[in-house]
Amino acid sequence: MHRPWIPIPWLLSAPAVFVLLLIFVFSIFLTFGLSFYSFSFQRGLQGGAGFDHYIAVLSDSYFYEIFGKTFALATIVSLITLVLGTAEAYVLFRMKSPWRSIFLLLILGPLLISVVVRTLGWTILLGREGLLNKLAIGIGLIERPLSILYSTTAVSIGLTHIFVPFVVLSVWACLQKCDPSVERAAVALGASQFSVFSRVVFPQIIPGMLSGGLLVFALSASAFATPALLGGRKVKVVSIAIYDQFLSTLNWPVGAVIATLMLILVSAVLVLYNYLVERRYKAVFK
Repeated sequence: MHRPWIPIPWLLSAPAVFVLLLIFVFSIFLTFGLSFYSFSFQRGLQGGAGFDHYIAVLSDSYFYEIFGKTFALATIVSLITLVLGTAEAYVLFRMKSPWRSIFLLLILGPLLISVVVRTLGWTILLGREGLLNKLAIGIGLIERPLSILYSTTAVSIGLTHIFVPFVVLSVWACLQKCDPSVERAAVALGASQFSVFSRVVFPQIIPGMLSGGLLVFALSASAFATPALLGGRKVKVVSIAIYDQFLSTLNWPVGAVIATLMLILVSAVLVLYNYLVERRYKAVFK
């Protein structure tokens, strides 16, 4: 006897799905449609532009440079956060209570604070009169303040600090599934701690590292507040270029074109990344 199908789960999830569709999908279609309008300061927005704005953006080397800097920055931040986040997660996994809970709280606690507030904290630390410069001058490392703020280095530091917890969480979830008896067996057979980590632990946390790195890359490529505050006008990324087109020059169609191209490029990177990772993962761990 078959039980009657009752769509209760679908009905319960329908409001959330509707809100997501309204906020994200509908807004994406609006942005995409806006990219086909024309703009002038005399007449405002008008239809009939077609692909003119796409051709103009794709034929301008300025935008190629901005996209290149954005993806290069996202790649650098992803690699740094992978190294730091994996190391932090492994050290936390080796800690005993209550130190494990205390340090886990210290690492994940900043997620409860606004990104803008944390970024403003880095502007105080990295400024020419900031704490880092004063400390370096005080102990004799440098003679004059370094210009760290409003540079790619400052933006990389800020984004790394913001996104490291995401990698820690991803790797931590994989470490929780590791069987300690396998490590003890490797040690009993004479393996060194480095061999245990590289040949026993590391292969098991690769999925967490890959998922964490992918998440950090997507978030870094689309970040706005941190590049705007720590990079100023010296560090141009795609999000700031979109902001300038919408609010500074009021050229909404060009801003919509840049946003649409950014969405397409990031989506393509994510799809290709997932394809390569799944292919490699099956080949190694089959």
